[in-house]
Amino acid sequence: MTRVAAIDCGTNSIRLLVADVHPESGELVDLDRRMTIVRLGQGVDRTGRLAPEALERTFAACREYAAVIKEHGAERLRFVATSASRDAENRDEFVRGVMDILGVEPEVITGDQEAEFSFTGATKELAEHDHLPKPYLVVDIGGGSTEFVVGEEHVRAARSVDVGCVRMTERHLVQGGAVSDPPSEEQIAAMRADIEAALDLAEETVPLREARTLVGLAGSVTTVSAIAQELPEYDSTRIHHSRISHDRVREITEWLLHSTHAERAAVPSMHPGRVDVIAAGALVLLAIMERIGAEEVVVSEHDILDGIAFKVAENADQGKRGD
Repeated sequence: MTRVAAIDCGTNSIRLLVADVHPESGELVDLDRRMTIVRLGQGVDRTGRLAPEALERTFAACREYAAVIKEHGAERLRFVATSASRDAENRDEFVRGVMDILGVEPEVITGDQEAEFSFTGATKELAEHDHLPKPYLVVDIGGGSTEFVVGEEHVRAARSVDVGCVRMTERHLVQGGAVSDPPSEEQIAAMRADIEAALDLAEETVPLREARTLVGLAGSVTTVSAIAQELPEYDSTRIHHSRISHDRVREITEWLLHSTHAERAAVPSMHPGRVDVIAAGALVLLAIMERIGAEEVVVSEHDILDGIAFKVAENADQGKRGD
């Protein structure tokens, strides 16, 4: 087992996994897994730049994570940065800050690389579930983008498109500097049209409708699962590998789209940082399920973070054998 750390810095959140990993057997034992809402992508869709306050929130989380990594004695760390920092004009400022705090350069990966990591993390243990038919469609609904990956044991096709819960909220649901409470039917229709256009784009590369099992990743999907199960608090053990029917996803999405901020905030399993963006994320999930005719979605708590950790451990193992 190799002790590694993986950080995934997205548009809405930054997450850390410290784990003992055996790359050959596919065994991964969590030592610490945590998430902080930092909204790194705040305003990027409009300004093209990372906001100073968003950078400071992110750097504060990095300082916390550096202490956790040191405490556990992880041998190797990989920091992956996704959609927001890929798009920003001032991403060099972000890179310098991370290097100063963590001693590694954030690797601004492409959407296709992001999809590869997500697929590995989500499906490595699904092989044990023989009753889940292949191919899998792994869908990672992030803050700024959504990754689509179809494959069996390995990736067959992948595509990243620029629809995510933060980007869709900022583009369609904000009026006068605030998120509509609740949004109008016109706003919802415009957002839905944008999502459908992105699905058209994804289908140019990825055979979405060939999928036999839909696997959903990231906070929008896991939050919908928590709501569907009426959990008294967020419980990853109950959420991991839960299944949500299409009808239940539609019911929850409709409620989220027509609820107020206060009503969403009152949901016991809702992270405060997701209250304003969860409706858009749920609509992305619903649109995907309707596009491919999925009767249910299998929810995974294992995602890009786990995929990064497996890759770090695999490289470390190869390095040891080469010494």
